[in-house]
Amino acid sequence: MLGQTPPMGWNSWNTFGTDIQETLILEIADAMVEKGYKDAGYEYVVIDDGWQLRERGDRGELLADPEKFPRGIKYVADYVHSKGLKFGIYSAAGVRTCAGFPGSYGHEYEDARLFASWGVDYLKYDKCHFAGSSDPKNAYVTMSMALRSTGRPIMHSLCIVGENDPHSWARSAGAHLYRSTGDICDSSESFRSIFTSQYDKFHTSAPGCFNDMDMLVVGLGGNGNVARPGGCTRDAYKMHFVLWCLWGAPLMIGADIRNLDTYYRDLLTNRELIRINQDPACRPPYCDERQRYHATHARLACMKMLDKGELVLGLFNYWDDEELEVLAYFDDFGIPSGRGIGLKLTDIFTGETFTKFDFYTPRLPPMTCKVYKAEIVQR
Repeated sequence: MLGQTPPMGWNSWNTFGTDIQETLILEIADAMVEKGYKDAGYEYVVIDDGWQLRERGDRGELLADPEKFPRGIKYVADYVHSKGLKFGIYSAAGVRTCAGFPGSYGHEYEDARLFASWGVDYLKYDKCHFAGSSDPKNAYVTMSMALRSTGRPIMHSLCIVGENDPHSWARSAGAHLYRSTGDICDSSESFRSIFTSQYDKFHTSAPGCFNDMDMLVVGLGGNGNVARPGGCTRDAYKMHFVLWCLWGAPLMIGADIRNLDTYYRDLLTNRELIRINQDPACRPPYCDERQRYHATHARLACMKMLDKGELVLGLFNYWDDEELEVLAYFDDFGIPSGRGIGLKLTDIFTGETFTKFDFYTPRLPPMTCKVYKAEIVQR
């Protein structure tokens, strides 16, 4: 079955917008393999909006822009598949896509058959230029049925940008992931607000259908289609990736992986974080609500229970202007105080190991986090 764990891959939008073409996608597929992303678990190469001509063909079919994709989409899909990867494409549930190209409204079954004939494995299905008199839930279930009718397994990314309460119906509508928020941009304020709006709404995220907090901006550095001046600091990008990993969100890289520096490549391919994200139990972290806020500044302590009894402790200061003591009282995670029961903690990034009983309350600089593998021990 598709989507047993959150999908991982690369999408063209955050860096390139509609400025996409064949050579770029082929080079991205090469980089996915050569730079270790495929080995780390990333498998989808997804072309976003802008691959199409502005109008459908004489028979009503979607047409690839021949200047951008002179050998057609099937050629690109075949090349991606030759690298051992999977291929994704974009459309929208409205009459037009967000960039003004033809949408799939009223053409769901024809478009699904076309995508299947090209070898598409993943469809990002957006919501733009959608008639207010129409039912968006019906539009998305129609595309789900259309995809299933092709006989080809195609992952359905329901990109409804948080509208119409998708958490309450996306799974039953056949989606494998659903966008629960508006668009991300390259700033710590953006990913922080997205995360804080969703961190307690992952109860419907489970094998088969996942809450999608949008694509990663790690490594954009103030460049690209969703750029903001200066982008984020390295610590902020690190926190962004850690939050998406611990909460089990899909991991779709948005940076240009052909020339991403070693720090960000190592972060995005960190095997321990990816193992946490891909854990088959797919449980969201259990958080200490009482310590979530300190005055107007946010901090968070949480415990994630993995398959096979493993534990992960995450500590976050996700504000950007004050050092905070993050209060992790083990009582709040089912480990009673004064009983001689503690946690052996191993820092995922440094490998440092130590044991704490009853509580652990480190001071964290602004916009930083700590992540530990945790093991229950007896004094």
